[in-house]
Amino acid sequence: MTSISVILVVDSSIVENKREIQGISPCCLTQSILEVMPVLVVKDGPGTQVPAQLQRISIPLLSPTSDCTGKTVKGRVVHKGPLVSMGEDNYVLKTVIQELSLPPSEEDSQQNMSPEHSSINIILFGALAKDYSESVSQGDMLLVTGFTVGNSPTAQKDKLHACNLQLAGDDAWMYVWPSTVSSRASVPRKRTSPASTEVTKAAKVVKYTYVPLSDLKPGVVVNVYAVVTFFKQPFRTKGTDYCSTLKITDQSNKKVGCTIFCDKLEEHPKIFKMGDIIRLHRVKTQLFNGAISLLTSHGFSVVTFDGMVGSPVVPRTSSGSFKFGEEDCQVVEALRTWAANQSLVPAEPCVPLSAVQPKTYFDLTCQLLAKAPVDSSCTLLKVWDGSKCPHPLLDVFVEPNTLEGSPTLSKDMANLTANVLVYDNHVEVARQFKPGSYLRIYNLHAVPGASRLPSNDSGQSDQTGHLGFHLHGGTSYGRGLRVLPEDSPDILDLKRILETFSESDINDSSMFEVWSTPPESFGTAPDEIATERTCDHTVEQVSLAEVKSRGPPQMFHIQAQLKSYQPQRLYQSLKLFCHKCKTIRDVPDDVTVGGLFSEAQKDVGPCNNGYWTLVLPLPREPPSESPSRTLTLLMSSQLMGKGKAKELIFLKGATLEETCRIASAYSNIVPVTSPQGTMTPMDLSAPFLFRGTKRYYGCKQCSQLKVGESLGEGVEVWDEKSVADALGVQLLQYGLLMKLELQDGTGSLEALLWRDAESFFHVSAEDAAADQEAQDRVQETMDRLCPPGSSTAERPWMDLCLSAYTVEENGQRRACYQICHTDTRGTNTHTHPHATPSDT
Repeated sequence: MTSISVILVVDSSIVENKREIQGISPCCLTQSILEVMPVLVVKDGPGTQVPAQLQRISIPLLSPTSDCTGKTVKGRVVHKGPLVSMGEDNYVLKTVIQELSLPPSEEDSQQNMSPEHSSINIILFGALAKDYSESVSQGDMLLVTGFTVGNSPTAQKDKLHACNLQLAGDDAWMYVWPSTVSSRASVPRKRTSPASTEVTKAAKVVKYTYVPLSDLKPGVVVNVYAVVTFFKQPFRTKGTDYCSTLKITDQSNKKVGCTIFCDKLEEHPKIFKMGDIIRLHRVKTQLFNGAISLLTSHGFSVVTFDGMVGSPVVPRTSSGSFKFGEEDCQVVEALRTWAANQSLVPAEPCVPLSAVQPKTYFDLTCQLLAKAPVDSSCTLLKVWDGSKCPHPLLDVFVEPNTLEGSPTLSKDMANLTANVLVYDNHVEVARQFKPGSYLRIYNLHAVPGASRLPSNDSGQSDQTGHLGFHLHGGTSYGRGLRVLPEDSPDILDLKRILETFSESDINDSSMFEVWSTPPESFGTAPDEIATERTCDHTVEQVSLAEVKSRGPPQMFHIQAQLKSYQPQRLYQSLKLFCHKCKTIRDVPDDVTVGGLFSEAQKDVGPCNNGYWTLVLPLPREPPSESPSRTLTLLMSSQLMGKGKAKELIFLKGATLEETCRIASAYSNIVPVTSPQGTMTPMDLSAPFLFRGTKRYYGCKQCSQLKVGESLGEGVEVWDEKSVADALGVQLLQYGLLMKLELQDGTGSLEALLWRDAESFFHVSAEDAAADQEAQDRVQETMDRLCPPGSSTAERPWMDLCLSAYTVEENGQRRACYQICHTDTRGTNTHTHPHATPSDT
């Protein structure tokens, strides 16, 4: 009979507890013990059985992409590092195990593996590290599970496996077979033997301390209990993980934000509504914008509970093992009672279809009847909640062969079925749902009247005044949707309502023709057109799909919405263009230009061009550190004779800031240097001319610099062009370059905005480079066409003229598109109904 020695109490009760666990299966016993102690000391030798659901994986086969769920790794401890304290109840320990034998199924595949690949670093965190330090010795056999695999930063140095194992949190635990287990197992133990006392010390119950939110200090790892006052569903980041954000509070009335990153979607908190209770283990505090916030750290784990007073205290978590006792129940009940008396959450968070009003945003709990893709950025969900909406509901036509699910309601109950159009980032989530599942949809928009829907142009009936439901893209205002578990208290009432409908109603196939009723006309004009075409082309308007099918070269008229644009930082759209060599370069920032001016100051030689010269000594800044400097102003004797000396001034030895100050008082300032004593303009990576707040650049490839005494003969007015000609500089022109992603329901297409960008924005690119007001006008235009946080359904439509042409790169020809002959119309303020700015 296999037995596992876990000392639950001390001294005389040791034998009694061991008797009680005889006859219990190891798998059942393990689950119970894990809530007490994550380090299990085995007394019957290496042959002891481990839970049957766990599968051993060989160390050489481990990689960062390995699926470690239900897997174990086994080896002998060949190194045990010291226990390092990182703060209160926060420890780290590093150990190394070596695999002595392979699982039978992997022996053949590992014959060519080098010996060092069978040894691996293990990093332990938190209470597990401390318990390991007290329970395990070098030479012991170790079996670990609940680990994650990461890249080892010391692999090149220690010549061990390229990965390491990281163990933290409630899911991580291990079996330990002491190296002398065989000799000790045959010796009867006394009840009060020193060995028993030592094991008792190692097997202490893990005690978690929870910190009130008002007592949080930055830079520490803590455990907290709180009430959720706002949440956003997890969304995929630009990396490989998912992110969700919460706002929480507790009896201290402190409100704290929390950001959670997890590799797997199911590891995020299972929050169904505001007011749910959440328990967070091992979250790190940080100071952000002057306020304390929480962020996931090593070993993070989370458990949530329904926040309704009187509902069962049932933990919601994806963790296979976690600690939850009577004290936790008391904390949850106390938070529920407190939250109910604080009016922290709305009394009715969800609104039934029977109470929905047009133009409102609401949360809906419902059952999914069927679903169908509409296009790449939209999915149709057909749902019901057993109540009848007082407004006529919009029908959406879909091809019968695209519909997953079966129609469930008879024709006289048509208003019981709501058509929900799900957009953008929510499409990926919605397409994973199965018909029959129960859903909660957050921040659903009730849209009255005819609206443009993404679909085909098949015949559709007029449904003006009918109510449609849109789940817009983005996560603002907690927008999203999720499946509710079958045992959720939130769907008990819904289930009872739906069960009242007879089986004949549910299986009436006559509802199919109702579902296939064509929706509103797709030819309906959009409510707002944000741009207008200025061309005189006599071509008909076509879809984006047709544009791509026809190909270049030709002109098209289209109507589309802006899906996205680049660059997001609009100052990066400013470019410098050479009409001669056709090159485009970025406008350098002040740091780069300032560095060029600093480098030019190293040239302290005189200028011998015959120019009238004024040398001004400058004070040291600070006196003890900076060498003395001189500022040299040079003016053309020819211009002085005409009384125009101040119209063109050459400046040597100045900083960028000094040059800008002088330029604000004089018409044309040209920064120069004097290599070999001859005055010449500065490196053309910097501006060659300053005129007030404007800066002008030259092309390094096409310019042929010259500065002579016969400067500017015949020039009546000195401007940037005449100065450039006099100096032999090929003047670069400012331009605005952006890439817009357009879509119209038939597809999407990327188009450049370059040649006619100035007329599109009604600003000069030269002004935008120097004037904040001009920059703001560009930003306001983009915010109107693509409001921050909005979905494509909320964005205005644009009438555009599109030029299609061909470019050749690396021997390959491809089609490109550019927006031309198009201007934006007057400004328009974008507002979002529902919620407050604090909720975003």
